Amino acid sequence: MTHRQIMEALSGLLLGMFVAILSSTIVSNALPQIITDLGGGQSAYTWVVTASLLAMTATTPLWGKLADLFSKKLLVQIALVIYVAGSVVAGLSQSTGMLIACRVVQGVGVGGLTALSQVILAAMIAPRERGRYSGYLGAVFAVATVGGPLLGGVITDTEWLGWRWCFYVGVPFAIIALLVLQKTLKLPVVKREVKVDWAGAFFISAAVSLLLVWVTFAGDKYDWMSWQTAAMVGGSVLLGAVFVLVESRAAEPIIPLRLFRNRTITLASLASLFVGVAMFAGTVFFSQYFQLARNESPTMSGVLTIPMIAGLFVSSTVSGQVITKTGRWKAWLVSGGALAAGGLGLLGTIRYDTEYWHIALFMAVLGLGIGMMMQNLVLCTQNQVDPSDLGAASSTVAFFRSLGGAIGVSALGAIMAHRVTSYVKEGITALGPDAAKAMQQSGAGGGIPDMDTLPGPIRTVFESAYGHGVGDVFLYSAPFALLAFVVTLFIKEVALKSSTVTGDKK
Repeated sequence: MTHRQIMEALSGLLLGMFVAILSSTIVSNALPQIITDLGGGQSAYTWVVTASLLAMTATTPLWGKLADLFSKKLLVQIALVIYVAGSVVAGLSQSTGMLIACRVVQGVGVGGLTALSQVILAAMIAPRERGRYSGYLGAVFAVATVGGPLLGGVITDTEWLGWRWCFYVGVPFAIIALLVLQKTLKLPVVKREVKVDWAGAFFISAAVSLLLVWVTFAGDKYDWMSWQTAAMVGGSVLLGAVFVLVESRAAEPIIPLRLFRNRTITLASLASLFVGVAMFAGTVFFSQYFQLARNESPTMSGVLTIPMIAGLFVSSTVSGQVITKTGRWKAWLVSGGALAAGGLGLLGTIRYDTEYWHIALFMAVLGLGIGMMMQNLVLCTQNQVDPSDLGAASSTVAFFRSLGGAIGVSALGAIMAHRVTSYVKEGITALGPDAAKAMQQSGAGGGIPDMDTLPGPIRTVFESAYGHGVGDVFLYSAPFALLAFVVTLFIKEVALKSSTVTGDKK
């Protein structure tokens, strides 16, 4: 394909990728309003985010494997249709249960778009040239990931739109992407007999789902150390073991276990798991920090995260261009790991009254680090696999990144809730018995308080608690980014190839 043909087809992929990631992040600043309007509680708040991540994580390997068996173009179009259907019905939701179910459907479509974008890119472009185009994909990922909360805030704050448009806004983009791909994406299809490993798909979905259910409710519905924890973790491990057994015997496994004989794939998957924790922690908890610790509007809380968008955008684009010219990628991975760990460590020091320019600098460092790692982990994996395993290998790395994000959001959210409660109790106790009475009268004892209704000193206690609590979350995320950095040190650099494979050949 010529550069022009690649860019035409890539425009449809980038649009699809944009709406996929946008749907995962756009609700973060709108969630308080959504849950209030639908009459939901704290568990519903968590599940609106987790349900989409869970479905995306569980289905990513399946989409990747299907890409090795069927037409990639048809699959990405099916994923877009599933996304549109889930989004339209989500916007019509009348209860939190209905919304969570629709988020699962959205997540299935998003899993397909995330996995297939990487696979189609690899099918069109040689590894040596892929860095430049992966940079475009990374830049779109960056803007949608961190720009989603900003757009969600603006939509929620606009009276004549309202939160339902957070789900509708991606639909026109998805339809345009569908039409563009139909016209521009031309990958020859080789028909062959296929066998889909449905048993493997079921067991990996069940194992991941049970693990995420445990992480979501541990520390809230039951203690971290309890019989429920033992049952769920044990059940997840058992299901995982059954999955491995099924994969070892399947004719067309979802995740070919032989891939992990390749050290690069194993290490890249592990690094992606840790990067996922760091990446999603950065996007989900910033909105809570700015709205609850600094009393900013949903729109402004999105605007204030622009330094992170800028860091991600610049590092994704620049690293892609330089990798294309040199064929070397390891230095970017290692540097990205160091910057991500440093950025999260610095963000761990923030409090409710930290000067904004400090926070902006810390966010930019984190953004630069994640941008250098995210796409390049997929790139180094694709460079070392057989063409027939391209889809499975790409989606395996994406799977581990999503898994890290899903577990990270659930676990860190539970930790933050516990820390905030602890800090509020300490602050109220320090103010004296009159403050405790005033807090009870204001109804701020349970759930997320309306800061504007709280008396001055109590409001400061809550703002301080949320500021410190979010800082703790970033501090707990930093070791995961550090682990990703350590893992990348052991990945052996292999110069990018200058040839590619087209079509859907096995």
